[in-house]
Amino acid sequence: MPTSKDPKFPTNQDLVRQIRFDTSEGKVWMHEQRMLLMHSSIFKTLREELITTIGGERTRGLLMRLGFHSGWRDAELARKIRPELTTENAFAAGPQLAMIKGLVNVSPVRMDFDLKEGRFDGEFLWNNAFEADLQLANDGATNHAVCWFLTGYASGFTTFYMGRKVMFREVDCQAKGDEQCRIIGRPADEWDDPYELDRILKPDALAEELISLQSQLSELQAHQRDTYDKADLAVNSVGRAPTYKQAWNLLQKAAANNVSVLLQGETGVGKEVFAQRLHINSSRAHRPFVAVNCACIPPDLIESELFGVERGAFTGAHSSRPGKFERANGGTLFLDEVVELSPRAQASLLRALQEGEVERVGGTDTLSLDVRLVVATNENLEEAVAQGKFRADLFYRLNVYPVYIPALRERKEDIPLLVTHFLNKFQTQYQKKIPGISDKAQQALMNYAWPGNIRELENMLERGVILTENNQLIDIEDLCPALEKTDSKDTEVSHGGYLQRSPKNLYGNPDPVCDTMLEEGFEFGEFEQKLICTAMHKASGNVSQAARLLGLTRAQLAYRLEKLDASSIDT
Repeated sequence: MPTSKDPKFPTNQDLVRQIRFDTSEGKVWMHEQRMLLMHSSIFKTLREELITTIGGERTRGLLMRLGFHSGWRDAELARKIRPELTTENAFAAGPQLAMIKGLVNVSPVRMDFDLKEGRFDGEFLWNNAFEADLQLANDGATNHAVCWFLTGYASGFTTFYMGRKVMFREVDCQAKGDEQCRIIGRPADEWDDPYELDRILKPDALAEELISLQSQLSELQAHQRDTYDKADLAVNSVGRAPTYKQAWNLLQKAAANNVSVLLQGETGVGKEVFAQRLHINSSRAHRPFVAVNCACIPPDLIESELFGVERGAFTGAHSSRPGKFERANGGTLFLDEVVELSPRAQASLLRALQEGEVERVGGTDTLSLDVRLVVATNENLEEAVAQGKFRADLFYRLNVYPVYIPALRERKEDIPLLVTHFLNKFQTQYQKKIPGISDKAQQALMNYAWPGNIRELENMLERGVILTENNQLIDIEDLCPALEKTDSKDTEVSHGGYLQRSPKNLYGNPDPVCDTMLEEGFEFGEFEQKLICTAMHKASGNVSQAARLLGLTRAQLAYRLEKLDASSIDT
């Protein structure tokens, strides 16, 4: 088993370098996960209140679950930082991270495992375990082991690496008078109670009871709502921002009658989704919903597409066929990018709205239709009228019931809900299990301006799901490279919206060596090249080892090596 002083195994410096204090934002980061620095005594207070409220056994299960998930997340981090190390070397990150975080000082006694066969047998000694120290400092010795969080942490970390459930038990504990804390780990099914870990990891029965009561209360409250509240449930599934709910409320009121609706908003805000929801919540739900993007149809064909064509009306019209209006009879017709309609098509649309009648191109018969019209545009129709692109009388006819759909940057509190929604969708589509996105990625999403709105977010998350391995969190670089620019630790947004260097985050005094180098005509590119070459030489050409020497990730160093190779070819 590796120790921090064994030269055959990696030091903890690559892990320590992942820690960053962002004092200007009040955040502490380890890689892409937000961390907390808290007084350990708070944990003691929490533990005591939990025992008083739900009892000792339930508290033990809760703290072990918290530890298990913490260990699992640290194992994911170790795999990303040390992707090419053997399992034994990478496993060393568990004790190292526990010590870096101030949880415990770990010393191995024995460790025997075979990843292919799923065999594991480990024994470790703990000194300065924070749970035992808290117990002894506040309440003195007890008659049972108290390192519940730490035992869960070891179980979660090892379970991730072994690919099967491994459970640790604390057989000695300083809190009950033993010289050291000692834990033993083996596969869960090899203990005398093979289902203990399964019971610990399941949600507590008390929590299930509370959830059941809350569900019953919600059902009772639902019976008291008016007929529109079923739409509110759909709204809440993808948005809760006040501006967003206001748009949905307007739409719901329109659903009860046949008024034409004008949907306004930027590209990608979900105008067609709004139109579909309007249709579903109306009395026309059992009839067709027909959607047309006017910008995708050539101007000389738009009339025949909308109103139909009679055989022989023009060259190529070999048979009669109905238009979109006829197909939507009794239902809803959605016209997106309506500003793109030709002047002739605008006149025909106005007549269809006013009279409820259409004529096929080349036909003489008038068809009476019952169609609810929903139109959408991302342009300002008033400006289009002023420019002569759009008929004023048609605008006034369409503008009877306008609904503005807010841009995503205007409802950023909905981003976490949308992330969950799209992750569920793409996990099913690509048959993957993705637990979520990293804290760093979440912050970047909240800071981004979203010029492409919800469609852009959806595409980003699809990319993230594709690039991320099973059971891994989506990192910021897997979503979109543009996001990394919005989250640089040494940048701030200027009034013009551009990112610029912020000297307030640059601390410390000048280094004498660097100061001398700058005075001697220092060239950064040449220095970087020499430093990389030296690191590669010391690592005997191993890119991962050289990256650790330089404090870079393997991907970062590989990118720099490619640049060096390209520059050498150019010269």
